[in-house]
Amino acid sequence: MFRLTPVVKNLLIINIVFYILQHVLKGIHFTQIVSLWPVGSEYWFPYQFFTYMFAHSTNDFFHILFNMLGLVFIGPLLEQFWGPKRFLMFYLVTGIGAGVLYGGIKYFQSNQIEKEANVFLANPGASELVNFIDNNIDFRESQRGVPYEVAFRVNKYSAESVLNLADELEKHPDNQNLVERAKAFVKDKTWIEQNLGSMAGASGAIYGILMALGLLFPNTEFRLLFPPIPVKAKYIALVLGGYAIYSTFITNPEDSTAHLAHVGGMVFAFIMIQIWKNDRNKFY
Repeated sequence: MFRLTPVVKNLLIINIVFYILQHVLKGIHFTQIVSLWPVGSEYWFPYQFFTYMFAHSTNDFFHILFNMLGLVFIGPLLEQFWGPKRFLMFYLVTGIGAGVLYGGIKYFQSNQIEKEANVFLANPGASELVNFIDNNIDFRESQRGVPYEVAFRVNKYSAESVLNLADELEKHPDNQNLVERAKAFVKDKTWIEQNLGSMAGASGAIYGILMALGLLFPNTEFRLLFPPIPVKAKYIALVLGGYAIYSTFITNPEDSTAHLAHVGGMVFAFIMIQIWKNDRNKFY
């Protein structure tokens, strides 16, 4: 039976308390307040880079369950190795760093969409609308070969209706009703990209301690839950890290997981460990 170390125990308690508060304080939108919203959104506040890592999805119990399992299985080993203060610093930096990287890239993406939206709004033609759709709307097909109409719903707009709007605008470029409908679509899409889609969860920090485990104790064996076989730490880190990187670039409209934050946690973990390795007097 593993033994909970002080910092890991307190982090576990904080995450559980947050999860309870998310259910108890639904009326004041507690989850919305502590989750990380896109930078520049009317819902975003700087403190969310810290609070988001203690909140979890209230609709998916496995979200907090698997994150906390990772914390209690890996965390004590690292806390005993580094000591409480250094472990807590590592955990917070990787978690906050994951949020900053995720938020920064999302901010850059939303700015790009805004620029392309302004290009269309300055010259609302059919070709400009098609360019905006091509660059910002995902028409990929599912694995079953069924077109994803829901891949880019924007309020009352569907894939078919927007494409039909572009066709009609090409045929009747001077029709002001069509022009206004196209403008409304572009504005709605831009607003949604800038204001919707919050992130919550300890996954960034958990992937950070997973990276540390793989780098510092690469040959330590852990018995997996599913399947129940022993696997070395370096292989666990490699497989999960590789999947996070793959999922970051292969967009799936049905996947709401912030894989980019997972990658961010591992990146900041790698950087911190390299810095600490160069300071031998403090690292060991």
